[in-house]
Amino acid sequence: MEGAGAGAAYTARTAEEVFRDLRGRRAGMIRALTDDVDKFFKLCDPEKENLCLYGYPNETWEVTLPAEEVPPEIPEPALGINFARDGMNEKDWLALVAVHSDSWLLSVAFYFGARFGFDKETRRRLFNMINNLPTIYEVVTGAAKRQSKEKTPNTNSSSKSNKPSSKVQSRAEPRAKAKLSAPKDEEEDSSDDGADDEEEEHDNTLCGTCGTNDGKDEFWICCDNCEKWYHGKCVKITPARAEHIKQYRCPECGNGGSNKRIKT
Repeated sequence: MEGAGAGAAYTARTAEEVFRDLRGRRAGMIRALTDDVDKFFKLCDPEKENLCLYGYPNETWEVTLPAEEVPPEIPEPALGINFARDGMNEKDWLALVAVHSDSWLLSVAFYFGARFGFDKETRRRLFNMINNLPTIYEVVTGAAKRQSKEKTPNTNSSSKSNKPSSKVQSRAEPRAKAKLSAPKDEEEDSSDDGADDEEEEHDNTLCGTCGTNDGKDEFWICCDNCEKWYHGKCVKITPARAEHIKQYRCPECGNGGSNKRIKT
C-alpha cells in the first residue's frame, strides 16, 4: 500500500496493514479540511467538472477528477463536492465533505478486507482499530476536542503511583486490569468511589491484539514496555507461564528477552 494513486499496486494482507493505509489517507484528508482549508476551498471551483477529494496512504491529499477506468481500482470518494461549495455555509460544506470522506475510508478499508479474504474475526479487529480513531467529521467540527475535554477530569486525577504493582492480572479479580488502580499497600484504604472509577477504566481497556474488551473473566497480561493490555490467549501466554516471566514484552515490542525467563 505504498502507492498514492488509484492504480497503484496494493500488497497489504493483514488488518494492521489495511489500518495503516486508512490512517494515512485519513491524515491527508483531515489536513485538507483543516490546515490546508484555504487551498482546498480554492481548488473546489464550482465552475469545474465533478471533483473528488482523495486521501493517500502517504498522508497527502488531492482534489481531482474521478478515475476514468470502470470499474475503478478501489471505491471512489463522493463525486461533485465542488458544486455545493458556494450554496452552503462554509462550515456546513466542510462538515458534509468530512462525512462523505469518513464513508469513503470505511468503504476502501472493507474493500481491501474482502479482496484479501479477511475472516469474521479479522474484519472485527479492523473495525475496532478504525472505531478507536475520531472520525474526520468529529475532527473538522471540533467534536473530538469536546469529547477529549469531557474525559480530562478523570485523567488529571491519576498519577504514576496509581499503577498496579503487578503487570500480570486476571480480569476476574476486582480492579485487576485497571491501569489506574492503587498499589497493593494502598488498596485497602481506597474508597468505594475510587473503586467505581477503576472498574470503569477496567471495562474500557481494549486488547492490543484483537481490539476488544471481550472476556472480562479471562486472563490478561500487560506489556512492561508499552503498557498495553492483551488477552492471554491472543498472545499465547497462560497464567502458569506468566508466573515465570519477570518482565513481559508484547509481540510489537519484541518478546525475545522475556522468553529466556520462561520455564517450560
